[in-house]
Amino acid sequence: MQITRLFLVRHALVEPSARAVVYGSMDVALCELALRQEAAAYRWLAARLPEGARWVVTPLSRTRATAAAIFAAGYAPAPLEVEPDLAEQHLGEWQGLSHERFAALIRHPPHPFWPHAAEEKPPGGESFAEVVQRVSVVLDRLVQDAPGRDIVIVAHGGSIRAAIAQAMGLSPHQALIFSVRNLSMTRLERHGVDWRVAAVNEEPFTLPATE
Repeated sequence: MQITRLFLVRHALVEPSARAVVYGSMDVALCELALRQEAAAYRWLAARLPEGARWVVTPLSRTRATAAAIFAAGYAPAPLEVEPDLAEQHLGEWQGLSHERFAALIRHPPHPFWPHAAEEKPPGGESFAEVVQRVSVVLDRLVQDAPGRDIVIVAHGGSIRAAIAQAMGLSPHQALIFSVRNLSMTRLERHGVDWRVAAVNEEPFTLPATE
């Protein structure tokens, strides 16, 4: 039986001005100070990620910049494939709003551990439930295209939660209980038609939590 291993890395911490708003799928830059302070995390990832893997990023520059930092820390540079359907949740007209303004606009009771419910669909955007659907399709396609390969995916908290939901058969609501930390690694394996969760939120040491 061929085993396809997926290594999902959440991008690094974004700049403070972006963290002051609900940025969703906005294209925001990484924090330059954090890039310098997190050098040990990049070295750990460079050593921990499998050699010769297929690398996939999203259209958002923070994933490409994170991949570049891992390469600079010692991983042999690899071509980056861009997968739009692994991008962060698109929050439509609510992107860029302050967290207080965002909280005032939601129409469903928020999730206990997330600012909004899985079914909350902002005007012009998508719900987290829809993120789970699109990410599930992408994961199945990646496995079918590269059976038995190692695949590194540099993505977002939302898309990594969606991948965990796919692997564990969780509802979107259940998937939101996972806190996915910046520069953490989640490892999933596809054994034939079955998923195995090898690790969630793996990291070399405790990094500052951001959501």
